[in-house]
Order: sequence, then C-alpha cells, then structure tokens
Amino acid sequence: MREQYDFSESVQNPYAKKLKKQITIRLDEDVIEYFKHLSEANGIPYQNLINLYLKDCTVNHKELKLEWTPKS
Repeated sequence: MREQYDFSESVQNPYAKKLKKQITIRLDEDVIEYFKHLSEANGIPYQNLINLYLKDCTVNHKELKLEWTPKS
C-alpha cells in the first residue's frame, strides 16, 4: 500500500443516495413463502421482490385499508 493517496480529482458517487440500507424486519412465514414462490417463478431474489413491491407502494402512494372484525 502507498503511504499517501491523491484524491484531488475524485468525484462523489452519483448513486450514493440510492444505496440500500440493511434493516431487520419481522415478517410472517406465509409472507416470506409467498415472495420466495414468486422469486422462483420469476428468477428474482425474494428480498428484491419485497423491495420492489414496497417501492411500488411508495411511488403510487398506496394506503393500507384495514378492516377489523371482532372475534365471536
């Protein structure tokens, strides 16, 4: 390794703001299995499919509609 490096002509990474952030999230097993099945059918890693679905929700401003039914 060199003792010093010259970064005077370096440029900032244009994709730095688009980098993904690793998080921990708890999902139901059936949800994971659903995306794994889609993954096998489409040849896309299931984590990417989940990200694409959530990205679509954010881009299209989808809102969750929940209906709570009381237990009998």
